[in-house]
Amino acid sequence: SASNRVSSTEEEGTWLPRSAPRWRLLTKPGTPSRETLSAASHPQTCAVAPPAAVSASPEPEGPAISGRGPDTSGVMSAQGDCEFLVQRARELVQQDLWAAKAWLITARSLYPADFNIQYEMYTIERNAERTATAGRLLYDMFVNFPDQPVVWREISIITSALRNDSQDKQTQFLRSLFETLPGRVQCEMLLKVTEQCFNTLERSEMLLLLLRRFPETVVQHGVGLGEALLEAETIEEQESPVNCFRKLFVCDVLPLIINNHDVRLPANLLYKYLNKAAEFYINYVTRSTQIESQHQGTQETSDLMSPSKRSSQKYIIEGLTEKSSQIVDPWERLFKILNVVGMRCEWQMDKGRRSYGDILHRMKDLCRYMNNFDNEAHAKYKNQVVYSTMLVFFKNAFQYVNSIQPSLFQGPNAPSQVPLVLLEDVSNVYGDIEIDRNKHIHKKRKLAEGREKTMSSDDEDCSAKGRNRHIMVNKAELANSIEVLESFKLARESWELLYSLEFLDKEFTRICLAWKTDTWLWLRIFLTDMIIYQGQYKKAIASLHHLAALQGSLPQPQITGQGTLEHQRALIQLATCHFALGEYRMTCEKVLDLMCYMVLPIQDGGKSQEEPSKIKPKFRKGSDLKLLPCTSKAIMPYCLHLMLACFKLRAFTDNRDDMALGHVIVLLQQEWPRGENLFLKAVNKICQQGNFQYENFFSYVTNIDMLEEFAYLRTQEGGKIHLELLPNQGMLIKPSSPPMGLLQQEFLPVLQPSIQTADRHHTVTRGISKGVKEDFRLAMERQVSRCGENLMVVLHRFCINEKILLLQTLA
Repeated sequence: SASNRVSSTEEEGTWLPRSAPRWRLLTKPGTPSRETLSAASHPQTCAVAPPAAVSASPEPEGPAISGRGPDTSGVMSAQGDCEFLVQRARELVQQDLWAAKAWLITARSLYPADFNIQYEMYTIERNAERTATAGRLLYDMFVNFPDQPVVWREISIITSALRNDSQDKQTQFLRSLFETLPGRVQCEMLLKVTEQCFNTLERSEMLLLLLRRFPETVVQHGVGLGEALLEAETIEEQESPVNCFRKLFVCDVLPLIINNHDVRLPANLLYKYLNKAAEFYINYVTRSTQIESQHQGTQETSDLMSPSKRSSQKYIIEGLTEKSSQIVDPWERLFKILNVVGMRCEWQMDKGRRSYGDILHRMKDLCRYMNNFDNEAHAKYKNQVVYSTMLVFFKNAFQYVNSIQPSLFQGPNAPSQVPLVLLEDVSNVYGDIEIDRNKHIHKKRKLAEGREKTMSSDDEDCSAKGRNRHIMVNKAELANSIEVLESFKLARESWELLYSLEFLDKEFTRICLAWKTDTWLWLRIFLTDMIIYQGQYKKAIASLHHLAALQGSLPQPQITGQGTLEHQRALIQLATCHFALGEYRMTCEKVLDLMCYMVLPIQDGGKSQEEPSKIKPKFRKGSDLKLLPCTSKAIMPYCLHLMLACFKLRAFTDNRDDMALGHVIVLLQQEWPRGENLFLKAVNKICQQGNFQYENFFSYVTNIDMLEEFAYLRTQEGGKIHLELLPNQGMLIKPSSPPMGLLQQEFLPVLQPSIQTADRHHTVTRGISKGVKEDFRLAMERQVSRCGENLMVVLHRFCINEKILLLQTLA
């Protein structure tokens, strides 16, 4: 076997040098023809031929045989010999690898300039995964046969492996093979491969590979590559900043450029690059669920819960691999770029890591003496304030929205985390009526004071009005409530600073227009909450309409109920804004629209009204706003509070309004006995009037204490108050006179659908009150039997069935 004639050196993969003399070729005994040529090796490693062996005479070189003219067959013969030797080696590879190598060593000795022999030797070593030997042979081919397409195809495969994220065995071998090449050759290879790339993205990735491996090339190629990527983004008309070209520029090329101090960059170019980086990272972090869900895989729950871990979710940017598309700690990367650009632009920087609050505080200080600088310094520090404050704003606004409405940023596999909604606090609805009335007549008071302050709350200084308002939040509903409220505060203050000076306002507005921030749904949610916090309720209503328009323009959400949820948020916030403006009918209208979406919680009948009063989170007193879970269980009681607040101001005016007073009594059943004092005021008012008419009483009042009180009012001890609580009772007893209270005749057709005529067991006739008394007694007995009904179901039915009547009462 030929393998027995190969030394240990050959086992390491050493091939015979190309310069080996041809006459070293040996043949087996008795095999004179070339068809039976035996494998031969280097004389130092080849076994001595047996005595019977006959050395093959070297083929004659030189002129052709006399008389036959120029012999062109010599070239053909050499080519045929090469092909034969290569073919023979190929046939032996599977049976006897060392014999195949011996054939190729012989062939290379005979024809040192033949590429096919060299490539075949490389192929055997590559397939055997001998890294060092394959690397040396590749180097030889690269040096001696630079124009061979096969060589470049091979180099291209290797460089593709360098860019590939795969960890399979073949890819790792090709990477190792490349590492065996001298650094100069690696650099030259990468440059030449780059020159042969016609695809912009592929060429950029190859050049990026070069820049990473050979940092000294950044000076020559870095800025050019960056500009080429930004130009390609424009030419390709990418709709989103989150595209393959911008990603390569921001995440891969830009850090190499700005961290290399040999690369000289003018300030305006640095600001341009910072702007591009900020736009990319902010859009990447806040990308919508609709886009992401196309590539969303199964995620770890802990990753999805954490805003900082969100970058590790599967998200593939078109044109890039999954691994290349994932960015770890995008905010951290962005602020690092900000710091490097700041140092290169000679900003007033602080040493060491500082919190967002510290950065904002420093920017406020810088603004105070901004006008003292000359033009050059003023422009420099203006950019520092704008970019630093802007990034603090976007970061904290995102943190806030991500905490109160995580479904915006998380894929369909995210755990169901209840969103929160910012609302005016109306928990003092059961308090004193006079205080409430004074609270809501601010416009009248201002008018009375003359034209000094006739503005609405929207025209007041928003920063002064919204500076010290407190936001209540239950820690059970938002575990990191302190951090979330701090983010909300920092974002508000950043926004106010950016609009505090004209030159800051102008620059920030220019950036926002270029980034199309008015189309960012998440940002509109934050701005709406901020405006509500500032007490600019008319602006908040306009912002909510803008929000609704944005939602309508987006693709239909893939998360079940997401669209409905957004609509409910808008309705309840519209209601709270209208209420704060004293527009009670509009408040009631929005609340009643929202009632159609309520999914009633399943509770034990009769217990529901007591449960909320038992759970009293320790909130700070004097709070103006609250973050409520956007669930029926939390929102419905809030809606009922809003309605109660609207009706009680009307019910307890000097003018008599039995309908409003009746609505108040129905609504006071919620959270009983919290509204007991208000109920007693209502009873006192009825006693002062001497009579009371509310024909929906027995349809919706099921509270036993209230029923007992009204039963007592009819007795001698209770003052024999004339109560008209049965449907049509007033019309049947006194048809010739108008009904008691403010129930107008036009309301009666509205009441007809809810009248339970089957409940009437007697025919009531004029002048006969005995039947009416009996009806009242029977109705009261039936009502007592209903005390176990689920109160929320009763009140929900009240809102749905009496919607028109409720709105007419507030007309």
